Amino acid sequence: MQAQMLAPAAVLIAWSLIMLLWMAFTRFPAMKKSGMDLGNAKPGGRGQDLEGVLPDKVQWKSHNYAHLMEQPTIFYPAVLIIALLGGTGVDALVAWIYVGLRIIHSVWQATVNTVSVRFPLFVLATIALGYLASRAVALTMFAV
Repeated sequence: MQAQMLAPAAVLIAWSLIMLLWMAFTRFPAMKKSGMDLGNAKPGGRGQDLEGVLPDKVQWKSHNYAHLMEQPTIFYPAVLIIALLGGTGVDALVAWIYVGLRIIHSVWQATVNTVSVRFPLFVLATIALGYLASRAVALTMFAV
């Protein structure tokens, strides 16, 4: 069951890298089009500095990539704990549901980005994450 439990985490890692590439391949041409020159960028510049400079639709990929660096930091250790201490098929299914919802959320945010759809996707993913977190706590607190 360990591999089945860790597979969703591996897929989410891969998806995060895909979003990173999507962001880069969208952002760099937009920066060039706007006349920005990375060689003359001010020291210490951050992605947030591009807000209001690049078109919103370009920035959506960056926003989503940042989101993939936030909540999934809870997902990865929860899945690892469950895998190490004996996850079930239900645990693996919920982990896949979480990953599927995060991927759908990413595609939606990067392309259409209406909050009325994004928010329910986020809530459903958070419910799945809550289940995984509770399983991780149960497996550690009540281990025999």
